[in-house]
Amino acid sequence: MGIFGRKDSTPATTTAPAGTGLTALTGDYTIDPAHTTIGFTARHAMVTNVKGGFDDFTGTLHLDGADPGRSTATLDVRMESIDTGNADRDGHLKSSDFFKTDEFPTMTFRSTKAEALGGDEYRITGDLSLLGVTKPISIDLEFNGAAKDPFGNERVGFEGKTEILRSEWGLTWNAALETGGVLVSDKIKLNFDISAIKNV
Repeated sequence: MGIFGRKDSTPATTTAPAGTGLTALTGDYTIDPAHTTIGFTARHAMVTNVKGGFDDFTGTLHLDGADPGRSTATLDVRMESIDTGNADRDGHLKSSDFFKTDEFPTMTFRSTKAEALGGDEYRITGDLSLLGVTKPISIDLEFNGAAKDPFGNERVGFEGKTEILRSEWGLTWNAALETGGVLVSDKIKLNFDISAIKNV
């Protein structure tokens, strides 16, 4: 049996290049967390970047190939799953200084608008809810293509990125540096590498 519980004798992966567009891909999809990355980057001490991500999340896509503006996306992230590769830092991020995960266990995104920008470029706008605050963000996406994997799953892939100011969601903790500036940047870069499986 394969990793998705289907026989490994399924024919090899077949791929549709990104340039073929979304026309034939209309349908509902479930984000595959085993092959998806929800990540972030923050500037630390004004001199370096700290990267992290989340290990526990669920999400859905609805793609409308004929009218991409009718496409939608949802994402639910369990904040306790934050992972920056350092246990002490992760504990601080879960604390009342930052994400208050005991009080606010989930971060959510719900799309409100989708746009085709030309070629394989798209933009999705929606509401990001964190710490009891909801504000709109826009994510630029690149469609990476579609494939049928060896286990019979029809997949699509997207890469996305955006930037936010964490202070707009009440994430204001910081520490001043003796040399000037602050320990943690207000600007946070978000990045998404998404693989989603078509529902059957």
